Amino acid sequence: MSITEAPDRAGEPAAPTIPRGWAALVGVLAVAAAVAAGQLVAGLLSPASSPYLAVGDAVVRLSPHWLVEFAKAAFGTADKPVLLAGMAVVIAGLAALAGIASRRHPGPGIAVVVALGVLGLGAVMFEPSFSPLDMLAPTVSLVVGVAVLRWLHGLALAAADRPGEAVRPADVSRRALLVRSAAAVGVASFAGGAVGSWLGRGAGDLRGPVTARIAAARLTERAPAIPASAAFPEAGTPTFLTPNADFYRIDTALRVPALAAEDWSLRIHGMVDAERTLTFDDLLSRPLVERPVTLTCVSNPVGGDLISTATFTGVDLRDLLLEVGVRPGADQAFSTSVDGWYTGTPVDVLLEPGRGAMLAIGMNGEALPLEHGFPVRMVVPGLYGFVSATKWVTGLELTTFAAKDGFWLQRGWAQRAPIKTQSRIDSPRGFAELPAGRVTVAGIAWSQPTGIARVEVSMDGGPWQDAELATEVSGDTWRMWRAEFDVAPGGHSVRSRATAADGVVQTATEADPVPDGATGWPDVAFSVR
Repeated sequence: MSITEAPDRAGEPAAPTIPRGWAALVGVLAVAAAVAAGQLVAGLLSPASSPYLAVGDAVVRLSPHWLVEFAKAAFGTADKPVLLAGMAVVIAGLAALAGIASRRHPGPGIAVVVALGVLGLGAVMFEPSFSPLDMLAPTVSLVVGVAVLRWLHGLALAAADRPGEAVRPADVSRRALLVRSAAAVGVASFAGGAVGSWLGRGAGDLRGPVTARIAAARLTERAPAIPASAAFPEAGTPTFLTPNADFYRIDTALRVPALAAEDWSLRIHGMVDAERTLTFDDLLSRPLVERPVTLTCVSNPVGGDLISTATFTGVDLRDLLLEVGVRPGADQAFSTSVDGWYTGTPVDVLLEPGRGAMLAIGMNGEALPLEHGFPVRMVVPGLYGFVSATKWVTGLELTTFAAKDGFWLQRGWAQRAPIKTQSRIDSPRGFAELPAGRVTVAGIAWSQPTGIARVEVSMDGGPWQDAELATEVSGDTWRMWRAEFDVAPGGHSVRSRATAADGVVQTATEADPVPDGATGWPDVAFSVR
């Protein structure tokens, strides 16, 4: 750890200076301790007050449209972990530079820690669900960061070699103390952050009791039985119902809200005859319906996997709106989430007889998973999720599209977004190598809420051949298909197109997801040995 420095003044020995490596480590550990302290306090008191996640939420809200789309296209459902990891790298880099700038005096490092702390405090204060108690976590984070930096800086400075002086036993003991202290801070930061994150996700069993209560509630509309002929998994299609753990997830929430059912309420207000606030008990006391629905993300590219199907249990939303009395002129149901997200859904779709819009409380026979909207979310068959599928919904205002814009509408997406007639090829996979002979091509098609009447497949640009369709369960769900071809060794290309029950044919025109969903025919290349 030897250093060579010029004297501070003529004839005076140089002041001790922390080596760059130790200085960088001091900065990183101080900021890590600050982040961990914020996570721990937020987990204990209010998950929404985590300064680290609040900054991440602010990044999501303020990011330009092109960056959001790049992240979704490049990382898919891993975009949130990638964002948090990227933030960690940037913050660690700033902390290391702050430590290096503080080799003689802690002032620069303290300034950076304070700046980061103020940034976290500001992000928390601008969270949609902010309350005064939420200031505690970022405040503790700032104080811990400054205190740890000053403490470790003092230890590192005391352990630094003095130019021109021999290393003394006391210096060795100070270095040992520094190493042990740094290790302790590192372990404590990791443990504190982990515990805080675990607490923030909700340590208690929020869903178990709700699953039992849903099972005991009055069910007046039961989902149709799913026949084995509704899917061709042996040919490469998905199972008809998507397991909850595999259901795609796209939303803006960096932290999954952990709201207990007994603390949930929904306010229906605005252009209505009788404003109403519903509790979870109110929902359970109403007739429950059970419906299989395929949900599709508007960001799904042609051939993409942002589509899943589940049986949802909940309350019919049309009945609720008729009870409160939607006033003439209200064309938008503006829904808000507990995490501050918001969107607008066309009222005429929600009031359409037979559409099946619902406030869902269950999914595939159990309470909604936390990441899919527990305790209550919206489900509207036939509309892309960004205008209809509000998770953790707590507000529904009947208003007009002229009065308010939804989150994605403000970022260039469409106001009304009916799901388009589409198909996907699941087998063979792109660039697969298959044995010569008969090849089975299989996939899915969807056109909610109309349903699929026909799927055609073309091999190597040849004539279209009708595929065999699986048994239809509902117009609100996807439909599986398969077709067989005799193919010779070599390279091949297969494409598909679907026709909806109302005669709409999947267009060949290629379009990006923005502003209202991708279009085009899926095309898969493969080879035969």
